[in-house]
Amino acid sequence: MNARRRWRSTVVFSLMTIVLAVMCLNCSRNASSEDQKTSDSDSNPSQLAKPMYVAKGDLADILARDELRVLIPKRNNRRFLPRGGLPIEAEMELVESFAKTQGIQIEWIHTDNHRDLLPNLLAGKGDLVAASLTVTPARKEKVAFSVPTAVIKEQVVVRANDPNPPKSIEELVGRQIAVRRSSSYWDTLTELKKTHPGLRFGAVPETIDTQEILGGVSSGKYDITIADNNLLRAVMAYDYNLKPSFDLSGERATAWAVRPDAPELLKALDRFLNREKLATHSPKRYRDDFPQLLQRKTLRLITRNSAATYFLWRGKLLGFEYELIRRFAKKHGMRVEVVVPPARGDLIPWLTEGRGDLIAAAMTVTDERRKLESIAPTTPYNMVSEILVARADDAKKIQSLKDLEDRKIVVRRSSSYWSTLEKLKSEGAGFRLVQAPEELETEEIIARVASGEYDLTLADSHILDIELTWRSDVDAAFPLGDPVPQAWFVRADNPQLLAALNRFISEEYKQTTYNILYKKYFKNQRKIRKHIQFRAKSVGQLSPYDDLVKKFAARYGFDWRLIVAQMFEESQFDPNAQSFAGAVGLMQVLPRTGRQYGFKNLHHPETSIHAGTRYLAYLRDRLDSELSVKDRMWMALAAYNAGYGHLFDARRIAEQKGWNPNRWFDHVEKAMLLLSRPAYARRSRYGYARGHETVRYIREIRRRYNAYLNAAPVD
Repeated sequence: MNARRRWRSTVVFSLMTIVLAVMCLNCSRNASSEDQKTSDSDSNPSQLAKPMYVAKGDLADILARDELRVLIPKRNNRRFLPRGGLPIEAEMELVESFAKTQGIQIEWIHTDNHRDLLPNLLAGKGDLVAASLTVTPARKEKVAFSVPTAVIKEQVVVRANDPNPPKSIEELVGRQIAVRRSSSYWDTLTELKKTHPGLRFGAVPETIDTQEILGGVSSGKYDITIADNNLLRAVMAYDYNLKPSFDLSGERATAWAVRPDAPELLKALDRFLNREKLATHSPKRYRDDFPQLLQRKTLRLITRNSAATYFLWRGKLLGFEYELIRRFAKKHGMRVEVVVPPARGDLIPWLTEGRGDLIAAAMTVTDERRKLESIAPTTPYNMVSEILVARADDAKKIQSLKDLEDRKIVVRRSSSYWSTLEKLKSEGAGFRLVQAPEELETEEIIARVASGEYDLTLADSHILDIELTWRSDVDAAFPLGDPVPQAWFVRADNPQLLAALNRFISEEYKQTTYNILYKKYFKNQRKIRKHIQFRAKSVGQLSPYDDLVKKFAARYGFDWRLIVAQMFEESQFDPNAQSFAGAVGLMQVLPRTGRQYGFKNLHHPETSIHAGTRYLAYLRDRLDSELSVKDRMWMALAAYNAGYGHLFDARRIAEQKGWNPNRWFDHVEKAMLLLSRPAYARRSRYGYARGHETVRYIREIRRRYNAYLNAAPVD
C-alpha cells in the first residue's frame, strides 16, 4: 500500500467531497433508501399548494382553522450570510415558536416585495407580517404593531472614501438619497423635507432590497442611502467600502404587524414576545456562563465561513459545526448568533474578550491549547489527521521524513501544524519551518503550494480532502502522526457551559441525529451512482420527459433541449433523486423554494419540471436586461446551481477585477472560482462558495446542450 493510500485509511472523519455534495448536484443527489424522503404523497400531477384565500378573523378564527398565515417578503429569509448576528431565519423561528404555543400550523405567504406586505395583510390574505418592519406613525395609522422585536436607529450611509460625508441633515441637502418608496426611510425623509425642502431622494425599484441599495452605494451606483444600524453593521462585516455618516433618527422599534381588528392575536403575540425579552439590550461583549445565556436565549457561536464549518448554499445555512451547535441551542430553547472573526487567529482572542460564547471551528486540541488558562476544550467530537501537502508531481517523491531534508514547510504560527512541526524538528527532522501570514487560511496556503510560491504545507485531512475534490495540482504526501481530536472551546471561567456541551456531545455522539449529520457531511461522497440508462424510443427523443419539458419550456420561454440538458445534470432523469441539502426530484428544487411558488411533492415529474423551469425563469428575469441572451442564460443557470447571491458576489468581483460582469465565460466564471478562496469570501455578501462546481456545472450543460442541438431538431 503506498503512502497516499495509507493516510487515507487512517482518517476517521473524511470530508473528501463535502462540497461536491453541496454544490455539485451531479454527485450528491443520490437517492438511497436511507435518505430522508418527502412526506408529501399527493397524487395530483399539478401538485399546487392551496391558493391564497381571504380571511379577516381574530385569534379564535385562526385557532379554529388551525393555521396562522404569515406574510414575509419572498427573499426576506436569506439576505446575506450572517457573520456577526442572528441568522435571518431567526425571526421565522420566533414565529414558529409562537405557533407552537398556540398549537397551530404556519402557512408562509411569500410576497414579491415589501410594498405588498401591509396591503395583503389588510386585505385578509395573511394574519401576521413578520419582516422586521420599523414602527412609523404612518404605518401605525393602518395596522397594529406588537411589542418591539428589536430596537434600531436609521443611519445615513456613504462610501468609506466619501470626501465630504454629511454630518447633519443640513449637509444632506444637495445629495441624492436612494431608498424604496415603501420603506420607513421614505417616511422619515418625507417628514424631514417639510423643514428641509432641499432634501433630494429618489425611489429605487421595490424589488431591490436594502442590502442591494447598500451595494449600489458601495459601487458608486447610488450616492447615499439610509439603513438600520443593525443591518448596516452586518453588511459592513463583508463590505468595507461603506460607513455610517450620522444617525438620522433616534431609537425606533421594529415589530410584527397585525390587522387592527385582531386585538386577541396582538395580545397573544405581545405575551409571547415579552416572555422572550427580545426588546432588552445586551452588551456586545459579555462573559456569562450557561445560566445567564439561558436567560438571554441566545448562544453566540464563533466560527469560520468555510465548507468544513459554516456556509450558505441556495439560501440555506449549512455546516457540520453549525448544525450541531444549532441542535444544542434548540434543545435548550436558545437561538444561535453567528460570529465570524476576520482571521482564524482571532478565534481565541474573540472568545476570551467576550465577543462570543464558544468556538466551533474544526479546531484541533493541541498541547499548547490545553495549556492556555483562559480557555477549555470540550469532549472531542471529531478526529482528523495532519497531512503533508505537496504539488501533485512532487507528492509521489515524498514518502517519509527523510525526504524532507532542507525542504520548506509553510504554515501559520497560530495553527496546530506549527506545534506538530516544531516537535518533529526537535526530534531531528531536517526540514525548514517557515511562517505563513496569519491572515491566510489553510486553503490559501495550499493554493500557493500549487502555484509554486510555497514548497510544502500541512493541512487537516478534511480540509485537504475538500480541496482535492476540485483540484489536481496538489496531493497528499503522508500523514504526520496519528489522528488528532477536534473539540469546541469555551472560556475557562464558564464551567457550566462546558458541562452542558460535554453532556450534549456524550448524549449525541454516534447517536441517530449525530450519525445523520455525519453521513450528510462526511459519508455522501463519490458514491458510484447507478445511472438511469435511458434509451430513446424515437429519433430526436432526449429523455423520458420530453413532452413535459416542451410544455413548460414553451410557457417560460426556454429552448426545451437546454432544460433537458440541465435536468440530466441535476438528476440524470431520476425523479427520486435527493441532494445533500434536501433538494429533490428531476430538477432538484428545494422544498422551501417549491412552496414559495405553490408547488408540493417535487418528486412528481410534472411538478418538478414545472417548478424548476419556473424558478429558472424567475432567476433569468431578475438579471439585467442588457445581458446577451446567452450570458443571461448561463448566469441564470449559475444562480440556479450556486444561488443568486453567490452570482451577485461573482459579478461584483468581476467588475472589481476589470473583467466584464455581463459575460459569463472567461469573465464572471473566473470570479466565481475566486469565491472558494477565503480572502474573497470574507469580502463577499454571501461568503464562501464552491465556485469550481458551478463552473463545471455550466460547462457540462453547455456541452450536452450542443450535442442535443444535433440530436433533436426544433419542433
